[in-house]
Amino acid sequence: MEAAPLLDRKPDELQLIGDDGDYLPVRGFKQWWKVFCVESAKLWRIGGPIAFQILCQYGTSSVATMFVGHLGDIELSAFSIALSVVCTFSFGLLLGMGSALETLAGQAFGAGQVHMLGIYMQRSIIILFATCVVQVPLYVFATPILKLLGQKDEIANQAGVFTLLVLPQLFSLAVIFPTQKFLQAQSKVSVLAWIAVLALVSQVFLCWLFIYVFGWGTYGAAIAFDLTGWITAFAQFGYVVGWCKDGWKGFSWSAFNDIWAFVRLSLASAVMLCLEIWYMMSIIVLAGNLDNAVTAVGALSICMNIDGWQAMLFIGVNAAISVRVSNELGFGRPRATKYSVYVTVFQSLLIGILCMMVVLATRNYLGIIFTHSETMLRAVSRLSILLGITMLLNSVQPVISGVAIGGGWQSIVAYINLGCYYIFGLPLGYVLGYVANFGVMGLWGGMIAGVALQTLLLLLVLYKTNWNMEVDRITERMRKWGRQDIIERSHIDKLPLNNGR
Repeated sequence: MEAAPLLDRKPDELQLIGDDGDYLPVRGFKQWWKVFCVESAKLWRIGGPIAFQILCQYGTSSVATMFVGHLGDIELSAFSIALSVVCTFSFGLLLGMGSALETLAGQAFGAGQVHMLGIYMQRSIIILFATCVVQVPLYVFATPILKLLGQKDEIANQAGVFTLLVLPQLFSLAVIFPTQKFLQAQSKVSVLAWIAVLALVSQVFLCWLFIYVFGWGTYGAAIAFDLTGWITAFAQFGYVVGWCKDGWKGFSWSAFNDIWAFVRLSLASAVMLCLEIWYMMSIIVLAGNLDNAVTAVGALSICMNIDGWQAMLFIGVNAAISVRVSNELGFGRPRATKYSVYVTVFQSLLIGILCMMVVLATRNYLGIIFTHSETMLRAVSRLSILLGITMLLNSVQPVISGVAIGGGWQSIVAYINLGCYYIFGLPLGYVLGYVANFGVMGLWGGMIAGVALQTLLLLLVLYKTNWNMEVDRITERMRKWGRQDIIERSHIDKLPLNNGR
């Protein structure tokens, strides 16, 4: 097993860490600065490659949008609806379901039960494949669903075709997310970054080949999106099977045992993350009902795409703090958990302020890489203020969500998200956008208010958390699951499927 995060000490760390491997109480600015430096190094050693990998992964959809955007405004709006509404709906559900593995694998690794990671990963793949099958009708009937939601026919018809074409990419996520969480839990993140680079380069090449050489237009972008997804899935799974012998012991029937307990945690994770991801997706749907729908959806999609780049960076930070929290709770170190959270929140806030300043300074040029339409560029410029505020809020919120995943308290966050987003923010956005006639500015402004309220409540939950009690709870969970796994393995090892392990 790899060295524990706080056991791999440097000389200047010794005065910070007690005999139990946890931090000593910190008093004074000098000690806080040392903790800040130590935790920053640990965070970005994990979070840097993860953020880079997720940025490249997100870049595959952005590249497709960029290519399509230069084909025309209708094509841009339709393709954006396909990716931002239908695919984002599915992405959010699968990412949320896969985050259960992030919780359990990170805590199991921290507790020294590395052999359980492969079983957990297989359970997650089974659950995610079943979830993909359930979502197939959403892709098949995307056009009538979008029309039912009020989208214009010219947008809904083309979006439905694109959605059906990218259905194969949906199933690739059932492999990508579990293998990704498996590797992240062990801090084996460099390989994810290299695979992501391969996928991004492949996407650029395939889009150019299919759109400009073969002349397939927007259909070529969708096909390239599918191929890139499966390149990533095969590469990650191949690495797990070939180079992760500690955590991967081969296929086992025990992956099907006690699967409903895993499903329950997966659903809690899914609800928490889906309520966040679908919230921003809903603004695209509402904008499609405005009078100037093509311009509104196109401009909003460009802003969401730009915001998505920052969001992907913070998903990397989210994953890193989730790994840190779950590992340290698994090791039984409450103070290390708390300090890592404080340092991460502070750094993320600084990054959010920087992103907001960059957006406001370049507001007149933000949309150039997506479109050459002057009307669309002016619309994007008008929305830049709200984009900057969104980036600031989104710098803190994903960090706290990562803490929730690492600690396993997804249900609490799910209730907060439900209330802030759908009971407060979404109705307020509707009133401002349609009743007060502020249009897309009103829609987005109301939803920003929901994000602000959610962030404040999550900070309050974080402040009130008793990390000693969290350690006790995680220790009991690992004792229960670990004992259960030993019993399962004593029976499973006798089956023919495992004789070759």
